[in-house]
Amino acid sequence: MTIPRILHILDHSLPLHSGYTFRTLSILREQRALGWETHHLTSEKQTGCSVPEETLDGWHFYRTPPSQAPYRHWPLLNPLAVMKGLETRLHEVIARTQPNILHAHSPVLNALPAIKVGRQYGLPVVYEVRAFWEDAAVDHGTTQEGSLRYRLTRALDTLAFGRVDAITTICEGLRRDIVERGIPADKVTVIPNAVDVANFTTQGTPDPELQRQWGLTGMQVLGFIGSFYAYEGLSLLLDALPLILDTLPQIRLLLVGGGPQEEALKAQAQRMNLTNQVIFTGRVPHHDVSRYYDLIDVLVYPRLPMRLTELVTPLKPLEAMAQGRSFIASDVGGHKELIQHEQTGLLFEAGNPRDLGRAVLRLFSDLSLKHNLVLAGREFVENSRTWKNSVHRYQALYEQLLRQTRR
Repeated sequence: MTIPRILHILDHSLPLHSGYTFRTLSILREQRALGWETHHLTSEKQTGCSVPEETLDGWHFYRTPPSQAPYRHWPLLNPLAVMKGLETRLHEVIARTQPNILHAHSPVLNALPAIKVGRQYGLPVVYEVRAFWEDAAVDHGTTQEGSLRYRLTRALDTLAFGRVDAITTICEGLRRDIVERGIPADKVTVIPNAVDVANFTTQGTPDPELQRQWGLTGMQVLGFIGSFYAYEGLSLLLDALPLILDTLPQIRLLLVGGGPQEEALKAQAQRMNLTNQVIFTGRVPHHDVSRYYDLIDVLVYPRLPMRLTELVTPLKPLEAMAQGRSFIASDVGGHKELIQHEQTGLLFEAGNPRDLGRAVLRLFSDLSLKHNLVLAGREFVENSRTWKNSVHRYQALYEQLLRQTRR
C-alpha cells in the first residue's frame, strides 16, 4: 500500500489553544503512530503569526501570510481574499511536501481552495466538518439565522460537499445534516471526538493548596471548565444556583476558563448576590487543568437548545468521563448522542433551571448513582472513545482514495 502523505489544511493551530487545536494534535499524533507522513498548513486566521513556517512542540507548521488584496477589509469580500491567499500558499507547500492527499478541516474557506488546487495536481481532497460555522456565528452574535451571510456560508459548504472526494465529520448529528443536503451517505465518515485515556487519571485528589487559594476547603464544588460562550448556558447555571443553595448551602460554583460571556456572567453573579458562591479563576495553563478537575465534585454542561448544540457533540463530557468525574448535562441532541442518561451521565431538560437544580441535588444525594456513573463513563471512553480507535477510521478512507488516484 502507498503510505499516506497528508497535507492538513487548518484554520489555526499551536500555539493557540482551543478544542479545534487539541483535536488536530490528537489526530496528528495517531496518524504519525500509524506510520503516515503528515504536513500542516494554517490559513491566515492563525492570528499573531508573522513567519512563513515554524516548529512548535515538535510539530512543523507552514503559515499563510495575511492577504494584501485591496478588498480584504470589505465584509463580504474578505473571505475571497482569505481563500486566494491560501490558494497561493497551497501551491508553494505542495511543491515542498509532495502530499498524496489534501485534508482540509473546517471552515469552508479551507475546503474551497483545497478543491481548486487539488484538481490541478490530481490530488484527492477530504473535507473534515467539525461544526457548521454559520451556526457558531449566530451564537457569537456576528450574524443571524437566515441572514445573507448565513445562507451564503451554508451554500458554500453544500457546494464543497458535492465537489470533494470524501467528507469526514465528528458526529452523527452533523452527518445527518450533510446527507439531508443530497450528499450520498457513503461519502460521509464519522471520526468522533475522543480522549487519550493515558493522560487522565481517576485517582486524583484535590490539591489542598489550590482549595485554599480559591476558598474551597470543606466545600462541595460544582464546576465548569471550558470556554464561556453563550450556547454553553452558564447563565442558566447561575439562575439555578439559588435553588441548589437552599438545600446545600456549602455548594460553591467553580468556573474555570474565559471567553465572550465572562464579564456578563460576573455581572449576573453580582446582581444575584452570588459573588461569594461563584468563583471565576480565569484561564489556566493547559497542564494545570487536571488539578482543577480534581477540585470539582460534579461537573455541569448546561448547553442551551439551538442548532449548534443539537447537532454537535462536545469534547468536555468525554474528558469528564476519562477523569472519573460525574456530571450533569442538558438534553440537547449533541449531548444525547454522547451520553446515556443515568448510565454515563445525568441529563436534565435544556433551558430549565429548576430541572438543572433538581439534577444537581439528586447527584449530590445519591452517592451510589454517582459512583456508577463514574465507572460506566470511564469504561465507555476506554472501549469506544480513544483517539487510537477514532483515527483508525481514516485508514480505509485514505486507502480507497489512493486506490482511486492510482487508477
